[in-house]
Order: sequence, then C-alpha cells, then structure tokens
Amino acid sequence: MKRFGEKLHALRIHHSLTLSELAKKLGYQSHSYVTEIEAGRKMPTALLVLKIADLFDVSTDQLLRDQIEVDLSSSKLRKNE
Repeated sequence: MKRFGEKLHALRIHHSLTLSELAKKLGYQSHSYVTEIEAGRKMPTALLVLKIADLFDVSTDQLLRDQIEVDLSSSKLRKNE
C-alpha cells in the first residue's frame, strides 16, 4: 500500500485531471486531502479506495497491492452519476 499515492497520481495524470477536478469527483471541496494521499503523507480510507476504483474502473487490488501495477491503458474515467 506504500505505492497507493503514486498509482493515484498516475491515474489522475493519465486521465488529464487536475487535483481540484479529482477532488470534486471524489466528493471533496478542496484538493488538499488528495494532495496528501498522492504525496504518501496520508493513507486513504476504505471508502475512498472504493470510490477511486469505481471512478477509474480499476480493481482495488491494483490500487492497494504494491506488487501489482495499475493498467492505465484499460482504465476508464466513469462519469459522475
């Protein structure tokens, strides 16, 4: 789980999202919490991991397991409902 922030950053950049845009899609008013997670200074809650997996259409295993890479080519940005 040490690489969670790195993987989130890669997904965000791959889908051309700013920190503010990603934060809004995840239900946050400010991007500060997302910044802290990407930098590895904070760990995400279980609910946030699920939201991120759903948003980018990736598995929680890809996000949480350091030895598994996130498949950027197959990830899709889902629209907010």
